[in-house]
Amino acid sequence: MRKDNRNSKKVKAADASEIKEKLVNLNRVAKVTKGGRTFSFAALVVVGDGKGRVGQGLGKARDVQECIAKAVDDAKKNMVNVPILNGTIPHEQLGKYGAGKVFIKPAADGTGVIAGGAMRAVLEMAGVQNVLAKSQGSSNPHNVVKATIDALSKLRDARTIARQRGISMQKLFQG
Repeated sequence: MRKDNRNSKKVKAADASEIKEKLVNLNRVAKVTKGGRTFSFAALVVVGDGKGRVGQGLGKARDVQECIAKAVDDAKKNMVNVPILNGTIPHEQLGKYGAGKVFIKPAADGTGVIAGGAMRAVLEMAGVQNVLAKSQGSSNPHNVVKATIDALSKLRDARTIARQRGISMQKLFQG
């Protein structure tokens, strides 16, 4: 049985000048102690270069800025490559994470990013300009973001498919 190694698609963190970040969710959590409530924060952040690389990260801290900074550092470590053809994705794909399911579909030029909340942030950071997307199942932002990145990491372009099959590009389009 062949083991599918998803970690092979991970990308090294690039210089910070070209990477953009977007805060998807900020959650305040309270821990009740003898002295009262202690508040801390958890941030979900998506980063990307707009050229086919995207990642997500989670950071937790007592201060909002520190928590977002931790999330950005985590997201830069978890970046994946996304094949983009003419501003859209190469083919339809279903992504899953927990109870979150997403369906992404290529769209014609000029359509824009038709996606909701957390999915929109991931697709825009990846640099996809035209796509149709539907979130099914859980609406939890953590699961939706991870399911979207799962779907994007499963995408393959024609050159990759030809290389995996060991055939030329001409033979791929003929048969």
